[in-house]
Amino acid sequence: MTPKNNLLIGVVIALLVAASYNIGANPIDFVEGLPNLAIIADEMTEIEPTLFVTAFWSMFETIQMAFIGTMVGVVISLPLSMFAARNLNSKYVYVPVRAILAAVRTFPSILWAILFVIMVGLGPFAGVLAIIMYTVGFVTKLQYESIETIDSDPMDAVKSIGVSKWQLIRYVVLPESAPHLLSQMLYMLDYNVRQTSILGLVGAGGIGFYIINYIKFFEYGKAVVFMLVVLFAVLVIDWVSVKIRDKYIVKSQHGIEVSTS
Repeated sequence: MTPKNNLLIGVVIALLVAASYNIGANPIDFVEGLPNLAIIADEMTEIEPTLFVTAFWSMFETIQMAFIGTMVGVVISLPLSMFAARNLNSKYVYVPVRAILAAVRTFPSILWAILFVIMVGLGPFAGVLAIIMYTVGFVTKLQYESIETIDSDPMDAVKSIGVSKWQLIRYVVLPESAPHLLSQMLYMLDYNVRQTSILGLVGAGGIGFYIINYIKFFEYGKAVVFMLVVLFAVLVIDWVSVKIRDKYIVKSQHGIEVSTS
C-alpha cells in the first residue's frame, strides 16, 4: 500500500475513534450487556401459537399499506423525475424540483407518519400517506439519476427530426429507463413492507402496532410471533422480487446487449 493510502486509513481510524468517544460508544458496555440479551432470547422462546392468526391478518394489512403507498408514490414520482432530470430541462425547472424533493427526503417515514396521524388520526391511512411521501422522495431521485445516464445519441437523433419533448419522453426516455424503474419499484416495495412494520410505533397501523406494544410491556414471547410473520413475509417478497427481476429486468438487459452487439 502507498503512503497516501496508509495516511487515509489512519485518518479514517482516528475519526472513527474520536466519533466513538464523543457518542460514548464503549465496547465494555456491550460485553456487560450480553447476559441481558440471553434473558430476552430465553423469554422469546415462550411463543403463543394462538396469536399467529392475528399476526397474519395484521401482516396482510401491512402489505396492503406498503403496496398502496409504493404504487401511488411511484406514479407520482415518474412525472416528477422528468422535471428533475438535467438532460430534459433547464436549471430553472430541475433546480426547484430537486430542492422540493430534498426537503421531502429530509424527513424519515416515521416523522411523516406522526404528521399524518395528527392530520387524519390513528390508523393505516396515516401510514399509507407516510409511505407515499417517503417513496416519492427516494424513487424520484433514483429515477431522474437513471434518466440522466441514458445514452445521449438516441436522444439527439430523435431531437434532430423535430419531435416534441413528450414524444422524446415516450419513445426514448421511458423505454430506456423502464427496467430501472421496475427494479426501483421492487426495492421500494420490499423496503416499505419492512418500514411499515415500525410505523405502529406512532399509531399508523399495521403489524408494527402489535410488535411495539408487546415489547413495551416486555411480552417478548408474544412479540416474537409477529416478528416471525414479518420474517416469513419478507422472505416471500424477496423470492417474488427475484423471479420478477429474472423475467423482466435481466432478460430486457440481455436483449439490449444482443441488439447492440
